[in-house]
Amino acid sequence: MTDTPTLVDVGGRRLRMSNLDKVFYPESGFTKGQVIDYYVRVAPVLLPHVKDRPLTLKRYPNGVEAKSFFEKNVSGHAPDWVRTVTIETPGSSRGAESADFALVQDLPTLVWAAHLAGIELHIPQWTVGPRGGQRTPDLLVFDLDPGAPATIVECCEVALWLRDELADDGLTAYPKTSGSKGLQLYAPVRTRSASRTGEYAKKLAEKLEKEHPDLVVSRMAKNLRGGKVLIDWSQNNPKKTTVAPYSLRARPAPTVSTPVTWREVESCREPDDLRFLADEVLDRVDDLGDLFEPLLAEDRPSL
Repeated sequence: MTDTPTLVDVGGRRLRMSNLDKVFYPESGFTKGQVIDYYVRVAPVLLPHVKDRPLTLKRYPNGVEAKSFFEKNVSGHAPDWVRTVTIETPGSSRGAESADFALVQDLPTLVWAAHLAGIELHIPQWTVGPRGGQRTPDLLVFDLDPGAPATIVECCEVALWLRDELADDGLTAYPKTSGSKGLQLYAPVRTRSASRTGEYAKKLAEKLEKEHPDLVVSRMAKNLRGGKVLIDWSQNNPKKTTVAPYSLRARPAPTVSTPVTWREVESCREPDDLRFLADEVLDRVDDLGDLFEPLLAEDRPSL
């Protein structure tokens, strides 16, 4: 790798790349070039999960220990082959009523995003149609966030309760790590309104809080969260995004939001049991395939 800009052919598209030796993860020496290489290699399983979902990038131009920013509006220097979709963003902190989001439909677009130092990929729980119209949610998500001293170990306990509750309602849950401190559960669904998943998730979170008050909290107030697991149901708000499956995270090491098996959740005893680095995730994909593939099925239960 070299810091000299060079033109690279990616899937028939020409991309100018530079600063590939720049260290993005100082603790481990993981470079910009390695970030791009990871996304290239994981693309076969990542791309189906981000397809048709407006992308919010979390960019770290000077690495994970430096300043970062979220980017919804596509860069003005984006190649003309990057597909975009205009989404209304009323109440935006930037005062804009809409933004032009990128759609990561193919490998060149994914590499383009990674080259922008888009280390983290965030997407909503809904897709857009061929003409750009926003569809109703097709995923239900629960973000389990531990309040210290609780860890992902306690999240796993709560996840098992959630799994059983969802099963009682005819829904199948699939877990993945957040790549940070917590765990996330997804269930493929079919909905008729944009608010349905949020209403359902809130009700279920409140139910578990009532049944397990010593470990579960459904309210966001930080003073309630010490030693407990927040079931963040608000991720189902159509205006919100969640880190994509197989996305890198901006932690000290290049951890990944990693799909896991229920057996792994059940057997988790230490936080490191469910901590996976980029290279480990690529090995897991080789061995296990895409554990989130069921989320792509067209046949979904109605919620």
